[in-house]
Amino acid sequence: MKKFFIKICKFFGYEILDQNNFSSPTMGKELNEELSILNEKSIVLPLGEVKITKKVKSILIILRMNTDIQIWDQNRKRLFEYPKIEYTKRSINSLIKSINFLKSKHSNINVKTIIVDDNSSIGNLNIIKKLIDGNNIEIINLDILKYQNIISKQKNKETFANLASLLQSFEIGKNTGKDLIYFIEDDYLHFETMLEEMVSSYERIASQINKDIFMCPSDYPYLYMDNTKTNVLIGNKRHWRTIDKTLCTFLTTKNLLDRYWDNFYKNCLERHDPFEKYLNEIYSKEICISPLKSLSLHLTNINSSYGLSPFIDYKKLWEENKIND
Repeated sequence: MKKFFIKICKFFGYEILDQNNFSSPTMGKELNEELSILNEKSIVLPLGEVKITKKVKSILIILRMNTDIQIWDQNRKRLFEYPKIEYTKRSINSLIKSINFLKSKHSNINVKTIIVDDNSSIGNLNIIKKLIDGNNIEIINLDILKYQNIISKQKNKETFANLASLLQSFEIGKNTGKDLIYFIEDDYLHFETMLEEMVSSYERIASQINKDIFMCPSDYPYLYMDNTKTNVLIGNKRHWRTIDKTLCTFLTTKNLLDRYWDNFYKNCLERHDPFEKYLNEIYSKEICISPLKSLSLHLTNINSSYGLSPFIDYKKLWEENKIND
């Protein structure tokens, strides 16, 4: 009778959770194992199951790279005070590890990565090319001349190049992206589980609220500087909070990129205050969330409110992504 009952439950799509022996006979798993199935169902104890309607088939990752400028628009040094190329190397290494972790669990998701390079030296480019070899990562050069008559004249060439690389990245996403699009800067260290958690949590939360969303991988300290109200949501393996501000590292969908293209475009035409002015406007209309705890670490100056996420072992994550040349 027990076996027959289990078959009936599986036929109708129900799962049985046996709290006595802490297992699920319908899934054939212990309850402390991964119970969710990507593109099918998300199961979090004790909240139960969410049917996945927002399915992920592909991710386009667009990384903006500058291997020379220490901290753009600031006269400060980064945590650990290395040359900028060292942060870029470790950032890309951590991203590759996170991509491979996702693929090891969900090989059916297509992941493509494009690096938009802002005038790196030949030596630095060779270092990065060696690092990415065999990882389906393409490097393209920033076409700064294309934007000479589009972006307003800036106080210095670094600001203009930053706006140009952002606009070129958005255009690549609009012209090439199909599903999820992940815009990343090259001064973030990512936990190995970052991408898998982002994808799985996107599916669960977007399916639950039945709409596309924005996601930020970092838990920035500046989000705690005022008494802004927030909602807390359950993702795949952590909590997420709603936010109304991000920097230029975030994940979204092709649909939202198209819908708010005017905001993305206008954000790149001038150096605004805050820099992400027109991106932040979108979050008054659409849901944007960030993780608790952080999935990525923004490596800026230790005193920067836009930088180090709280309750992270910075040194450990830094050392884990060291590259032996």
